[in-house]
Amino acid sequence: MLNYNSVIKNEIKQESISVKEISPVIKINLRGKKREFFTNVGKNLNMILPTEANTSTTSDKLTAIWLSPDEWMIVSNEIVSKDTNKYKLFEMLFNSISKTNLGAVTDVTDQFVQLELKGENIYEIFSAGSPFNFNEFKEKKGSTAQTVLNHIDVILHHKDENILNLFVRRSFAEHLCSWIEDCASRL
Repeated sequence: MLNYNSVIKNEIKQESISVKEISPVIKINLRGKKREFFTNVGKNLNMILPTEANTSTTSDKLTAIWLSPDEWMIVSNEIVSKDTNKYKLFEMLFNSISKTNLGAVTDVTDQFVQLELKGENIYEIFSAGSPFNFNEFKEKKGSTAQTVLNHIDVILHHKDENILNLFVRRSFAEHLCSWIEDCASRL
């Protein structure tokens, strides 16, 4: 596990939006196409991976985010201990999928920062920095999107009305948070 500082020391609060880092949460990238891959993942995660574009499936402990026809990000819904980089879920998936050549399992926990954004004006801020049309996205709970926000690649997951998770690469996270805070202050 990387020894890193949190991107946001304290929750960012503006009148129209709040942003906080959700950390530490395990994030695993899964890739595979074979029928055995889907069966194995379903048994290990106790959930079915979403196969429809820009959707997600959620259980009480995990969320699976569709990234492409053969790629998903698995995110824990629970915060884990900061002093470990050993994740039982990763080891279980790696042993049953990667080692058996059914697909690929990669731990991307330290690569992505997970931000939770809340507020009525989230989509106004996003529209200022993204070419993506958020009209359908904001109507469907559980929808996902990969887009560019202020020239930075992000993954968005619509959790609930006016609440979403944003995944951004760690090296761009501080800059993106500053941009969001600046945009929110202008609303």
